[in-house]
Amino acid sequence: MKHPVDTLVLVPDDVDIARSPLAGQLGEETYILGAFNPGMTRLPNGNLLLMVRIAEALRTPIRDGHVRSIRWTDDDGTGRFVLDAWPVDQADTADPRKFTLRSGGWKVMALTSLSWLLPVELTPDGTQRVAIHYDKAIIPAYSFQCYGVEDPRISHIDGRYMMTTCSVSPERHSTTLYTSDDGLDWTFADIILDHQNKDMLLFEGLINGQYWAQTRPLGDLYFAYPPGSEWRAGPSINLASSPDGLHWKPHRQPGIRTRADTVATARIGAGTPPILTSRGWLSLWHAVEPKEIVGIYRTYWSIMDRDDPSRVVATEEAAILEPDVELTRPIEHQMYLRDVVFSTGIAEHGDHFIVASGEADLACRITHIAKSAFGISP
Repeated sequence: MKHPVDTLVLVPDDVDIARSPLAGQLGEETYILGAFNPGMTRLPNGNLLLMVRIAEALRTPIRDGHVRSIRWTDDDGTGRFVLDAWPVDQADTADPRKFTLRSGGWKVMALTSLSWLLPVELTPDGTQRVAIHYDKAIIPAYSFQCYGVEDPRISHIDGRYMMTTCSVSPERHSTTLYTSDDGLDWTFADIILDHQNKDMLLFEGLINGQYWAQTRPLGDLYFAYPPGSEWRAGPSINLASSPDGLHWKPHRQPGIRTRADTVATARIGAGTPPILTSRGWLSLWHAVEPKEIVGIYRTYWSIMDRDDPSRVVATEEAAILEPDVELTRPIEHQMYLRDVVFSTGIAEHGDHFIVASGEADLACRITHIAKSAFGISP
């Protein structure tokens, strides 16, 4: 599907690595592996804010027979970045984003980059950059963030900005919450979900006085649906509610599930924070079709009942956004993944929605999608 505006607004070369929080700390050359998966919200001045995940990696990750990763530590009270190294013959490095360590009985991995968050201000239509706020970057600050802060999602609820992030460490793979009064200055709130609950994002509004969220618990074991079921067993989008945005209870009813009649949505997860429309809560979510190591990521949509978000009232089997090789052609020399679009933010703008996505785990993509594409009146 073609859209009237579909462009990359931030690529790795747009980020000044000299202003990175890692600059000068490692004694090694680093580079911006990706500037992608941006949370998005509208600021009080009418401009849009992207909170961009910056993945910063070593230029030479393998040296002297060892594969290395970056880690934040506060063991001496200084809050600094250091390097760790493992014998390369103990690691599987097939995936450029991470390496798996050969250990007994379960999967253990490390990352080839460390992620921090960079606020980028855009014009109200999202097509031009206004400012990059290096002074307001978010970096690890606790031991449970020692391998980075990833994949922000921003919701504006009752006058307060709330941003979920994924904090990565050997301690836990947790969802963490930041809050802000102005969308630019953020305060860490707390861990709100524990181990391996990926892609948690908050509905942009309350339902019967409660906060609601989409979640996706991950694991190595899923139980089968009965033969002939319309659903496929595996990762799906669950629901949870909270009285305060900090303490969450899983909802009894399932959310959005994978269908058995197609492999295009074999694995799914939440994408943009659900926003309330005339038809109900609009949710853009990602699905992964198996292919090679990473798979093909596309964006789909569903509309949930405004009072009972476990009830899907409308959806479409065709993807609303596909990976676009034409968009990434100017940065072909930096490509390390293909077939990935990962939508992470949405805002209203007249008769269309502005959708922010990560493209190829490399750049920030802005797409204007007509409200009519979802059966919503302007």
